[in-house]
Amino acid sequence: MNDPDQPRGENLIDDATTEIKGMAKGGMAHPSTKPVLIGAGVGAVAGALLPIVSLPLGLVAGAGFMLYKRLRP
Repeated sequence: MNDPDQPRGENLIDDATTEIKGMAKGGMAHPSTKPVLIGAGVGAVAGALLPIVSLPLGLVAGAGFMLYKRLRP
């Protein structure tokens, strides 16, 4: 979670794992769920419009980008 009072870990994979577990437990109430879902939607639309990128690849890329931005602003 993007909380300024909590120190961030040095390992991105551990931070992402913790965040994804929190999103799975918290559902839509978790503060990272909505931005990541919006990023996935934007990526899916971009994947559908671009000729080289497919819809699933765009979805994963958009969600991954937003998750990264939540972890490392």
